[in-house]
Amino acid sequence: MRVVSICLNPAIDISSETDIIYPISKVRTHSERIEPGGGGINVARVLCGFDLTPSLIYLSGGSTGRLLDEELLSYPMDAHCFRINSATRVAFTVHQTSNHQEYRFVPEGPLVEADVLEKVIDCVAALNLSSNDVVVASGSLPRGVPDTIYASIAEVVERYQAKFILDTSGAALSETLKSKARIFLVKPSLNELQKLVGCKLDEYTARDFAESLVSSGQAEHVAVSMGSHGAFLASTDSLLRLPAHLVKVQSAVGAGDSFVGGLVYYLSKGHSVQTAFRFGVAAGAAAVMTSGSQLCLRADIDKLFQTEMEFEEF
Repeated sequence: MRVVSICLNPAIDISSETDIIYPISKVRTHSERIEPGGGGINVARVLCGFDLTPSLIYLSGGSTGRLLDEELLSYPMDAHCFRINSATRVAFTVHQTSNHQEYRFVPEGPLVEADVLEKVIDCVAALNLSSNDVVVASGSLPRGVPDTIYASIAEVVERYQAKFILDTSGAALSETLKSKARIFLVKPSLNELQKLVGCKLDEYTARDFAESLVSSGQAEHVAVSMGSHGAFLASTDSLLRLPAHLVKVQSAVGAGDSFVGGLVYYLSKGHSVQTAFRFGVAAGAAAVMTSGSQLCLRADIDKLFQTEMEFEEF
């Protein structure tokens, strides 16, 4: 099985720590980390941690884009980079050690030219995917990119009968679900699902909506993460719920991407979606155990996955 990860809005993720954050005066930070980031890049980084060599399709521009390219060189990926005129965004996360609060500053992203998007779609088509392959589209959309872009990519993936996994939010999620393209799995958080529906949901109304997405054929599987309330997986023939792992929270950065990366890795090993979902939950929990923009660690995932986590009645 080949895995292709798509990142249309990558970032340079800079994380640091300080004792206290206050206005006007300089806030001195320490323990700085610089990581290549953005949904699809984070998913690919997780897969590299499992000794896989994913294909990565991403956009890059400006001096920050060159830094992104350099940071990615340390990962064993088959990278396909498409240059844009605007600079790659830079995201900041600051952990306030006095009260263990985390502050995240995430720009909307650069302006992307239409001809670059055409090249991305052509690149996916040229991969000559097979029915065993998985294509992951993860992350927000930068400026200039139509909300239908993931739907267009899904249509290309469908031609090869490969599996398409989507992790995005807002209009991009809505437009893709409304398309006729086949979606193997979609992974919204509870908050993202609420924004899609347009009203507040509890875990039971979220379950009902996820089941409606499956029964209507909009997605074969819907995996919903609910933070401290765990996660659930709605499929045609099953509804599974897992409680949250009890871990010490360091940072929420990359937890959802780690969830997807872990799930995709286990799928690539021939496991069922249900078992892969359980591994993904362990990977997401492992991510919050690391600080700043660091993602999940394999040793933490294995330890959590070996914990007897029983599927709950739902």
